[in-house]
Amino acid sequence: MWGPLLSSVAEQPLHRALGLTDGEFDVIVGLLGRPPNEFELAVFSLLWSEHCGYKHSALLLKRFPSDGPGVLQGPGENAGVVDLGEGEAVAFKVESHNHPSAVEPFQGAATGVGGILRDVVAMGARPVALLDGLRFGKPDFSFGRAVAGIGHYGNCVGVPTIGGDTFFAEEYAENPLVNAMCVGLVPTERVMRARATRPGDLIVLFGATTGRDGIGGASVLASQELSDEDEDKRPTVQIGDPFTGKKLIEASLELVEGGLVEGLQDLGAAGLASSLAEMASRGEVGIDVNLDRVPLREADLGPVEIVISESQERMVCVTERLDEVAAVCEKWELECSAIGVVTESGLLRAFFEDEIVGEIPVALLTEETPRYRIETRPRELDEPIAHRPIAAEPQELLDLLGSPNVRSRAPVYRQYDHLVGSRTVRRPGLDGAVLRLRPSLRGLAISLDGAGRIAALDPRAGGSLAALEAARNVACAGGRPLAVTDCLNLGNPEKEEIAWELSETIEGIALACEALQTPVVSGNVSLYNETDGKAIWPTPVVGCVGLVADVSLIPGAWREGDAVYAVGAPELSLDGSEYQALFLGGPAGRPPQPDLVAEAKLIRFLWRGAPVLTCAHDASEGGLAVALAEAAIVSGIGARIELEEDAVTWFGEGGGQAVVALSAEDVSVLEGIPNHKIGTVGGRKLLGVEVAELSESSGGEL
Repeated sequence: MWGPLLSSVAEQPLHRALGLTDGEFDVIVGLLGRPPNEFELAVFSLLWSEHCGYKHSALLLKRFPSDGPGVLQGPGENAGVVDLGEGEAVAFKVESHNHPSAVEPFQGAATGVGGILRDVVAMGARPVALLDGLRFGKPDFSFGRAVAGIGHYGNCVGVPTIGGDTFFAEEYAENPLVNAMCVGLVPTERVMRARATRPGDLIVLFGATTGRDGIGGASVLASQELSDEDEDKRPTVQIGDPFTGKKLIEASLELVEGGLVEGLQDLGAAGLASSLAEMASRGEVGIDVNLDRVPLREADLGPVEIVISESQERMVCVTERLDEVAAVCEKWELECSAIGVVTESGLLRAFFEDEIVGEIPVALLTEETPRYRIETRPRELDEPIAHRPIAAEPQELLDLLGSPNVRSRAPVYRQYDHLVGSRTVRRPGLDGAVLRLRPSLRGLAISLDGAGRIAALDPRAGGSLAALEAARNVACAGGRPLAVTDCLNLGNPEKEEIAWELSETIEGIALACEALQTPVVSGNVSLYNETDGKAIWPTPVVGCVGLVADVSLIPGAWREGDAVYAVGAPELSLDGSEYQALFLGGPAGRPPQPDLVAEAKLIRFLWRGAPVLTCAHDASEGGLAVALAEAAIVSGIGARIELEEDAVTWFGEGGGQAVVALSAEDVSVLEGIPNHKIGTVGGRKLLGVEVAELSESSGGEL
């Protein structure tokens, strides 16, 4: 029945091979009042996996602020939804596809994009933007294949990839991270929910046919550490078909717009097992499913394989209008089959060839999922390093601009279509991208940012800085931050020190979001990112969406004669900086905790002042000097800058700082925010280096 999935673990009891502990198996027996059969055990293993059940993180995630005046849907659905006013809402979420991308980078990354697109579509929203967060050991073949996979799926589907965050460190060499974010738009009255509520309604599966790809991905692949035997896990990596994905998006939205469905749910991790259980649970009903009615691409699939397959490009809907749903699917040349019915039983019952193969109370799969209060063991953080005074050198600026974590990302984003859809006002490059909310001049500013090296030194500071940088980048593009989504990438939470890192990272994000008044409306936790017992750095990745009042008044390039200011007055340090990594032997010491009050004030200034700022650029990797250089490269003109020639001043990091340029008559906008005039735009040089040389070191355009 199980095929190659369990061939390497045949010596183990079945529940262990499926990722369940002995204690969890005993609980299942107690809850059912009998031993589960193989079918039922497979379903439990998936719904109780970390990937689906969040059993080591659910209690910690309650710390996030998730309510706000504009929140239409917070955590718990496929994506968060926030009201934009004027009858329009934005749905968005970020998720991981890390382990699949470690095993097969192209398909792992491609299907990560496909999955996050369907999450947004399940809310009734049309996807309008993608962003990707990538962490690899180096820009090698695997990285290139992941980038190609993202471009392949997004370009074929016709959704622009408008931004992201790319970082290289040896700590990700064996366990790369591929996080995908999607943003969609939906009329507020058409926001969908993934739930079944009316007994007698039909459960309809539509989209691609079902095969063996992805079987066991949520439990066997995504919720366990990797090892040298990863080749055995290739069958659990899904295969994507973006052209079917495009048809599925259009059919789903037509069903929603036509009022033909009561609920809509994508089939992602754990396939039908998860989708049906979650829809039934949210509606407090039961579902009977006939697995022999599922359209197959391999005729010999057994009932277990059918219910847990993670084949891509599939959705389920709840409807009482089967003929009209079938007509829409036929129009888009998609398979469509009524596979089940909503019941009052509270049971998930599966049938195959008129015989019942499994019967589980829905609440046991959802509400009774183990929720562990994990044991933590704080590790002692290093003391900040009191660096001797270091004279900043122009050559160091050139070296930083050419380093893998600072240099231009144009070779990456040029593989993506970032203009399709005709909404893109501000392209990838500096800070957040901007989309127009047609037909008005309002817009969305969007950014995705992460922190790994900082979080390794201090996970709370890293969590805060990830959220703050995402919000700063949105503000630099003229957007008022509305809400965030997060993806928490860490190692094995059953290890007490990593459990502490998880707790501290969450606390850091929560504190920053409280200060910014930006609720966390969706997200994902990706744990067990370890290979042969070696964990990645704790890596929080945060996406932020902000509302732009007028897309014709957003900062861009500085102009001849503009005054250049450094705004914000953070505590800067070389600890955890790109400068330290490149010149001082690697990350060490302890970065400063961000001043949350000052950060919130800076972000508020940036989005409010954006209409009169010709240029606004967040100072992050490489510090103030790199931010100035990047502004000069984008603008194609230098500036006469006066900075104290000290490495901390030039290259120190710590957040809370931005470079802005504006005309002399507009400087009153700076009142009330810490600021320091550092120069005037003009000439062909910056900090003693030709702009052309800066651009060449960076790899050309940003």
